[in-house]
Amino acid sequence: MTDTAPRPTLEAVAARAGVSRATVSRVVNGGDGVREPLVERVRKAVEELGYVPNQAARSLVTRRHDAVAVVVAEPETRVFADPFFALQLRGISKELTAHDNQLVLLLTEGRDDHARVARYLAGGHVDGALVFSLHLDDPLPGLIQRAAIPTVFGGRPGWSGDRRGVVYVDSDNRGGARDAVRHLAGLGRTRIAHITGALDQTSAVDRLDGYRDVMVDADPRLIVEGDFTPAGGEQAMRELLVRCPDLDAVFAANDLTAAGALRVLRESGRRVPDDVAVVGFDDMVPVAEQTDPPLTTVRQDIEEMGRLMARLLLRGPGRGAAEQGVHAAPSSVVLPTTLVRRASA
Repeated sequence: MTDTAPRPTLEAVAARAGVSRATVSRVVNGGDGVREPLVERVRKAVEELGYVPNQAARSLVTRRHDAVAVVVAEPETRVFADPFFALQLRGISKELTAHDNQLVLLLTEGRDDHARVARYLAGGHVDGALVFSLHLDDPLPGLIQRAAIPTVFGGRPGWSGDRRGVVYVDSDNRGGARDAVRHLAGLGRTRIAHITGALDQTSAVDRLDGYRDVMVDADPRLIVEGDFTPAGGEQAMRELLVRCPDLDAVFAANDLTAAGALRVLRESGRRVPDDVAVVGFDDMVPVAEQTDPPLTTVRQDIEEMGRLMARLLLRGPGRGAAEQGVHAAPSSVVLPTTLVRRASA
C-alpha cells in the first residue's frame, strides 16, 4: 500500500505563480480581467504542479458542468446493434471532445426510464441535452421541456403541442426517397415496392411520402411496414413476395431493412438486380458494401448530423454563446442527401 500525494490546490498554484488565489480562479475558470503576463504565469504553475480543477467547485463559479446528456429513445439492444447510432454518437463525441465537454449517455427501455431521465436532466447535472430516435407517442419532449435545459433534437419533430423554439438536425428524407424511387423508375421498373421504417418516427413517414410523391398511383399492396431492422426487412419482403410476386424493385427505408430484403430475395431465387432491383437509405458503409450484391442507397451524413447537433447546442443561448460571439438562437438544419450507386440497382 502506497501513500497518495495530496492534490495541488488553488493556493499552491497561486503561491507558485506569485499571484492571488482569486487571480488563479479567474484564469482556471475562463474569466476575464487578468493581464496576459499573469495568465501565462498561472498556466505555467498549473502545468508544473499538475493542478486539475475540482469540477464541483468550478461549477459553482461558472454555473456550467461541461457535460452534455445524449438521450437515445431506444433500448440498449437496438442502440448497440445498429451502426446508425454508433455513427451519430461518434459525431457527437468528436464535437464535444473538441470543446472539452463530457458525453453522458442515457438510454430508455420503457416508461420508468423516461421518468429517470427526466429527473436526471432536471437535477442540474448537465448543461444541455441531445435527443434522437424519438417516437411519436414519446413523453420525453414534454419531460425535457419541463426540465428547462437547452436541447437539440435529432430528426424533425413529430409530436403534438408547442414546437416554438425547438431546434433539430435532420436529413432531407423525403427528397432522398424521391431520388431513390426515380432512380428505380429510370431503370424501367414499374412495380416498385416500399418497405417502410417504423411509422411512429418522422423519418419513416417522410420517406414513405417521398415514395408516394413519385409512385402516385402505386398499388397499396406494394407498401409494407417495417421497423428499420434486418429482421423487419426479411418479414416485409416475404409478405411482399406473397402479395405482389410480379414486383421488380424495392425501395427499403434503410440499409439494414434492405439487407434483410436481399437475403429473402436470394433465398427465393430472385436475382438482384436482374429480377428485382433494390435501393436502401443511409449509406452505412459497413452494411451497404457488405451486402450481396453491394447496395445502391441514399447517403445521409450521419456522423455530420451528430456533430451539428452538438455544435448547435454548444452555441445556443446559455451555453457560452456570448463567449463565442454568437447571440442569436440557433436554427434547425436539414442536410442534403445523395444517391450512391452500387450493384443492387
